[in-house]
Order: sequence, then C-alpha cells, then structure tokens
Amino acid sequence: MNEAGSIAQEMMARLARPVAVWGHGRSGRGVCRLLAARGLEAVVYDASDPLADHSTFGPQEAAGHDLVVTSPGFSPDHPWFAVARQAGCECLGEIDFAALFWKGPIVAVTGTNGKTTLTEFLTYALGLAGRQAVAVGNIGSAFTRTAACVTDPETTAVCEVSSFQAETLRILTADWTLWTNFAEDHLERHGTLVDYFRAKQNLVDRTPAGHAFYGPGVLAFSDEHGLGLDPAGLVAAAPEGMGDLAAGTAFQSGPQHGNFVLAAAWWRRQGLPDKVLREALCSFRIGRHRLSQVGSIDGIDFWNDSKATNFHACEAAISTFADPVLWIGGGKSKGGDFEGFVSRIAPRIRHAVLLGETAPLLLGLLAQKGVSARIVGDLDEAVRDCLSRARPGDTVLLSPAFSSLDMFQSYEERGEQFCALVQQQLRQAMSC
Repeated sequence: MNEAGSIAQEMMARLARPVAVWGHGRSGRGVCRLLAARGLEAVVYDASDPLADHSTFGPQEAAGHDLVVTSPGFSPDHPWFAVARQAGCECLGEIDFAALFWKGPIVAVTGTNGKTTLTEFLTYALGLAGRQAVAVGNIGSAFTRTAACVTDPETTAVCEVSSFQAETLRILTADWTLWTNFAEDHLERHGTLVDYFRAKQNLVDRTPAGHAFYGPGVLAFSDEHGLGLDPAGLVAAAPEGMGDLAAGTAFQSGPQHGNFVLAAAWWRRQGLPDKVLREALCSFRIGRHRLSQVGSIDGIDFWNDSKATNFHACEAAISTFADPVLWIGGGKSKGGDFEGFVSRIAPRIRHAVLLGETAPLLLGLLAQKGVSARIVGDLDEAVRDCLSRARPGDTVLLSPAFSSLDMFQSYEERGEQFCALVQQQLRQAMSC
C-alpha cells in the first residue's frame, strides 16, 4: 500500500466519531452531504455563519473529534489547526475527503488562469465522446457533494484545483494533471511566488510520472527557480495534425488557445477521436464574465471581463485590443508587484476608472505614468464616466485585476451589475 493509501485507511478509521467540518459554505455543505449519505455525523464550525453548530473551535470542542475536514478558506496557519493537532485530530481538505470515497478516474486542472474554462470544456467534450464526466472542485460544485451521489466507477471527475486546495493534499492522486499557466496571484495567502508555485506543484507530485501536462510559462518558472518539473510534461503546441481543430472557434487565439493546446494533448493521449474534439470546440460556449462584448453605445464598445481577478488575466485582456482602452479596474488586493503591473498596462490605457480597496494606490501609480485616472464610488459611476470620455471607436473594458470581495459577493455579481448598467445605458441611448 502506498503512502496515500495508508493515510486514507487511517482516515476511514477516524469516522467512528462525529467529523468536525470547518466552514459552512459550499465546501462545508458538500462535506455534510457526503457524511449524511454514508450515515455519518457532522458537527459544523464557522465563526461567521449563525447556522453553524458552533462559532468557535477550542480544546473542549476538539476533544469530541478524531477527524477535521476543512474548507479551502482555512489557511494552514489558522489558529484552529494548532488546537486540532494538540487534541490528536487529523485534518483533511475537502477535496481530499472526497477522494476517500471517489471510485472513478480523476483529471485535475490547475493554473493561475483558464482552469475553470478548461475544466468545463473537458467535461463537455467527454460527454460528446460518450463518456460520463462531472466538473467538480473549485469550479462551483464541491467534489464532496458530487461524491455523495455519484458512485459509478466509470464516471470521470474533472476537478478544478486551486492552490488553496492543492497545498494540503494528502490523499487525492490525480490520474492526469493539466496545469494551464503560472503568474503572480494569491500572494496574500502564499507569501512568495515560489511558495505559490509549490502549492500547485504538490498536485503534480501526486500524479503518475508522464501524466502531467503544463504550459510553457509553468516550466519556465520551474527551471528559473530550480523546482524540478519534468521537462517532458511541456505542451507548447497542439499534437501533430490537431493544430487546425480550433480554427474559427473561441479557442483559436488569445487566452483560450493555451487551453486548447493542453486539451488536445490530453485528448490525443486518451486515444479519443479528433472529430469529436472539433465538434466540442465548435459548440462549446465560454462561461460568463470571461472577456466578451456586452454591447455598443454610439460606437463605443463595452467589454466584460469580471473574471479577471489577477494581473495576468487583466494584461491578457488588455492586449487583445489594438488601441488603448478605457479601463475599469481595482478591487480587493491579493498582493503582488503593483508597480510592475501598472508599468506593463499603462501604455495600453487611455483613461482608467478605479474602484475599491486598491483604487488609491493604482491612482498614484498611474499618475506617475502620465495616465488619466479617476476614483469612483461604484460601477454605475464608472460606466457613466467612461461614456462621458469615450469617442466612437473606443473600447471600455471591465477587467479588474483584483478580487471583487471588497464591494461584491463574487466576480459574477460584479459582472452582472456591469452588464445590467451597460444595457440600461443602451436602452436610454436608443430611446433618445
């Protein structure tokens, strides 16, 4: 029995007593559902949810458990971990706990950007090929929730894995791992780029040799810092004969082309038909709030890219346009080199409208670069400001580069509000 198998066996033995579930969000609720499906008891701890069983986790509470299952939001230095370990509890992340019960293949997808789209696309393409597949993990459906109701060992779990989930893995071993790209992100959690990389690399280290594929930027960072990724995993171009499959689709160029290249490499290794992949590429629809045009008002194009919550994604969006854009950006900081980011985007911005926690810092840095910029209080004011300054032929781009959580519940809420405001302005323009 390998190490993961030995750990899994020990964890199963710890299910005799109630399981402590930290966090009552999507992941925590998934854990509770899986436990209930197996006739096991959960006790939920969440400091911010009044519906949880307890708001604190101290020595008295820890004494009632042998196993703790944590949501990704609990960083490894959270004080509850010390309490749990002192009481002799073992701690598992939510996707590790799901892996205890999952019987089918697992294809893991990670990366700074693109992992959600690649996860959704592979799940969709496998369905067209006649294979049962479910999208799970960081994508929106907790792996534990799916494991509670799917027991077919032929079903493939295409699992989006964030760095928060990957860093603590002890049980989950992916049959395949696809790593899209690597860029600055989540330094508020990981501290350094190397630590952020190593969190994701933990997923590759748990994948069979020769079954991990990654884009050029991933291997470049590994080589630069001596982190030891196998060069054989590099996928720089689509396999021979597959390069034209993405022609005329959303994956033909730009940020999505890298997703296609990885998908094609994996598809070829599975021996699946090229014609089915082509069909999937043609019929798949990219999820909302990735770079897409919302509308045009008096010759001014409005684009929504609210999903861009880091520098890399924002820069990719801005580079799509031939001329400088009117940029709506800002939000909750995730750390990183602000000066470097602003230096790279400044030549591509004609005017910036800034929101949220990072707006004052961005304003000062853009001023140093001679870029017109203004801080506003909300998205409504941002859209109006851009309309007042834009000329026919201009592009207004919402691509925030930061988390939405200082002003919104999610990037989806931010994007929906932006789209609604643009449509409102469009209706007003048409009524005049």
